[in-house]
Amino acid sequence: MNTLDNDFCYSFPAVRGVQAGRPFYIATCPLRIIPKIFIYDEEEVPPELRAQRTLNKTRIPEMSRYLVDNPDDYVFSALTASVGSEVSFIEQENAPNIGTLKVSMNTSILINDGQHRRAAIEEAIKHKPELGQDNIAIVFYIDEGLSRSQQMFADLNQHAIRPSSSLSTLYDDRDPGARVAKYLANNATPFIGFTEMEKGSIPVKSNKIFALSAIKHATRALLGKGPKDDISEDEKKFALQFWNCINDNMAEWQLVQDKKLAVGEFRQEYLTAHGIALQAIAIVGNHLLDFAEKERVATLKKLNSVNWRKSNPEWVKRAMMHGKLSKASSNIFLTALEIKRQLGLELSQDDLQKEKDLLDS
Repeated sequence: MNTLDNDFCYSFPAVRGVQAGRPFYIATCPLRIIPKIFIYDEEEVPPELRAQRTLNKTRIPEMSRYLVDNPDDYVFSALTASVGSEVSFIEQENAPNIGTLKVSMNTSILINDGQHRRAAIEEAIKHKPELGQDNIAIVFYIDEGLSRSQQMFADLNQHAIRPSSSLSTLYDDRDPGARVAKYLANNATPFIGFTEMEKGSIPVKSNKIFALSAIKHATRALLGKGPKDDISEDEKKFALQFWNCINDNMAEWQLVQDKKLAVGEFRQEYLTAHGIALQAIAIVGNHLLDFAEKERVATLKKLNSVNWRKSNPEWVKRAMMHGKLSKASSNIFLTALEIKRQLGLELSQDDLQKEKDLLDS
């Protein structure tokens, strides 16, 4: 490695390690410096000449807002970068792998993983300059050319798997919908003991019925809430009351709870064992928000007379595609509309026309 002039280099406190026979360095850097020294390939460069994906600018506002809204409680994982060979590592005395990494200002520092985090940091600092004092970890590798950088990008991303929607819901305390879903899973009669907390879909042999993420999405639909909308204590209590009321009028749910109907058979035979029914019922519930409680309860009692078997021709043409249940928005809409019809609720002309268009398509 080169010996560098202190006046013309960046200096990072760092730890040195070895992977696959190659040195790498773990350093920290103030956020305010990140946009100034870390670059990424320009979009106009052809993919075969780039070392990472094109920046997806639609992701930046949400990531930046996360930093701005949570200055005392955010977590950003390390950036990974390739740095030219004009570097030196000055070891501390009696600590051979701890020291200072010096990088020439004339060498390029290319982000292999984390370009969206870099862009979000740049944007967030504009709105909240004090974030610039915080630090982020950087993992530096010595640049060995485009081919090696492209392979690094592939290796860093090919094993990255997003957590399931239910696991994300379980661990997310920032999302009001997630907090309410967890509350309902532990307090609403139909969900207690029957909620899959980790997986986004229910395994065939599971004794669970509803995914935690399905409860979250359905309850948002019930309350007419967007992904980031707050949910009041009164709304949370209403959601609990609503799902308990549904349970009172859902004979199959009660049979499962009383162990008179096996969960596997329930999921195989009935629409109400699946997320699409939960979502559709929630949409109907949203329609009933303006009803007086007595009228709403009386309307929901009619659920007892609905034939919820998957073999019901109405569900076959509304909730299924190619013989399988579908969670597409069009299928949820058609299912919710039929539930409204069977409960004797008035249907708008717009809904009837949309229903006709979808069923005729």
